[in-house]
Amino acid sequence: MKLDAESLKEHFGKRLKGLRIGDELTQEDVAKVLGTTKATISRYETGKHSPGVSEIVMLADYFKINPYWLAGLDKIRYLDNSDYKKIPVVGNIACGTPLLAFENIASYEYVNNNEKVDFALIAKGSSMINARILDGDIIFIHQQSDIEDGEIAAILIDNEATLKRVYRLNGDLLLKAENPMYKDIRITAKERKNVIILGKAISFKANLR
Repeated sequence: MKLDAESLKEHFGKRLKGLRIGDELTQEDVAKVLGTTKATISRYETGKHSPGVSEIVMLADYFKINPYWLAGLDKIRYLDNSDYKKIPVVGNIACGTPLLAFENIASYEYVNNNEKVDFALIAKGSSMINARILDGDIIFIHQQSDIEDGEIAAILIDNEATLKRVYRLNGDLLLKAENPMYKDIRITAKERKNVIILGKAISFKANLR
């Protein structure tokens, strides 16, 4: 979710207050949901302070509504659970933890149930610009341990996830960027133990620029 400062200022506080009053909750009640203070909730409702993505997702989960509506980015207030699923956006991957462990999850995205995606990553840098993937875009990944030659994959190298096109070359893996400024990365058979294919890139969501 890419937050828009103007949408948050215009919509979030009013919508949060309306939800809270509609459910007959106090600001202290809402503060407990986020593990924060009444003063923070008051600042949210008056537009003096803006929430982060995790706060919006937590509140949307609590009130069972569309987080994009709460942030002022969508007209649909309620999500039909039969049509949508929530997937985690993985941030920095903690050493030794499973990919989708809580400490690795930065936020969440909502996608259609028929989309074959299991998690998402936030693109970093400019290595995939010729595939139209830019810094900050959200990449939707189908979790799988193998990949066809030439497909874009999310790959874990020394606990850092990266996106690259994958090719096999005489038993090695060749990871190619979509930017001629970046050199190819060749992973030998001996080095494969430090490299994990997390999944295939299915689609991405670009930010407005």
